[in-house]
Amino acid sequence: MQPTLDWIQITFLALIQGLTEFLPISSSGHLILMPHLFGWPDQGLAFDVAVHIGTLSAVLFYFRHDIWLMTRDWSTSLITRQPTSNSRLAWWVIFATLPAIGFGLLINNGLEEQLRDPLIIAATTIGFGVLLWWSDVKGKRIRDEYSLSFKDIAIIGGAQALALIPGTSRSGITITAALMLGLTREAAARFSFLLSIPVILGAGLLKTRDLMESTDPVQWQALIGGTLLSAVSAYIVIALFLKWINRIGMAPFAWYRFALGGLLIYLFW
Repeated sequence: MQPTLDWIQITFLALIQGLTEFLPISSSGHLILMPHLFGWPDQGLAFDVAVHIGTLSAVLFYFRHDIWLMTRDWSTSLITRQPTSNSRLAWWVIFATLPAIGFGLLINNGLEEQLRDPLIIAATTIGFGVLLWWSDVKGKRIRDEYSLSFKDIAIIGGAQALALIPGTSRSGITITAALMLGLTREAAARFSFLLSIPVILGAGLLKTRDLMESTDPVQWQALIGGTLLSAVSAYIVIALFLKWINRIGMAPFAWYRFALGGLLIYLFW
């Protein structure tokens, strides 16, 4: 049976989703942890679908011009066989998504539930936080997203597959891989955000399928409120992150992950 969410939970969970989906600190980890930390019931499939729709709407709206150019050039290149920088970027988004699909099918047999453990989240939060910090310090930061090669895409796509482990952070691990490959902070973040579109869409469709098979009543006010709050907060995060990332770097997010991981170990060890 779907839980009845009050407006405090709706607001808090929607903002958590919107704020953490695109920051390198793991949205799934935070949403899994909320019931543990506050004693709330799991928010349920319907609410998960709603906040995913919200964050997907935010990234589609923010990158609407880039998406239009990529879609136009990709479609044209299928006919003319003349690639452009935008059509190649569209292909890279498609190819980099495939490893996540493959890994997702592998763990869709109960293993995913076993990974939703606070101590596993603590370990991945800290471990991948170290990698994020290291890649930011050691990365050359001289390339943009249009310079990516197929080998680069294989590495970023493989890294994104690891984000199915809660606490890893999809944006965090893809930005980490891109920085290691020499992309600038802004280029790494932009490609990570574009790469989120098929992943969030796929996750939302899977959850929607499960939801359609459910006979539980739907709390429509919670879903609409969650969608709007997650969309607005996610859009603000994308805009501010891209504006400030060259100035602040990844260190604040790495330190946040260390603190969060330490708190989880303290609470659940």
